[in-house]
Amino acid sequence: MKDVVSYCGLICKGCPILWATNEENEELKEKMKIEISRLCNELYKTEYCSEDITDCDGCLAENGRLFPGCVNCQIRNCAREKKISNCAYCGEYICEKLETFFKDNPESKSRLDFIRSVL
Repeated sequence: MKDVVSYCGLICKGCPILWATNEENEELKEKMKIEISRLCNELYKTEYCSEDITDCDGCLAENGRLFPGCVNCQIRNCAREKKISNCAYCGEYICEKLETFFKDNPESKSRLDFIRSVL
């Protein structure tokens, strides 16, 4: 999988949920889901259990499996509504949703800033 940049600037192949999706060993996959739910709860103040960590093909996928956090993501939904590849292409860049997101994900801002600089 090439380095697919999500709407918010994350790199899909760096996502632990995608790693778990692609894991063929079911025992290891379950351990990964437990750890992912723990991290989500710690970092994002969610209340996920391992069953909530569904398979996901990335937020850019038109059809297919999506993690519930992606389905409900305000950034994803906004970009899809505007029909843009990612937020770097938005006329309202940097919006309030992204500012909040970038506080915990500064590498995403750098990535989108770079894309924006070459447009």
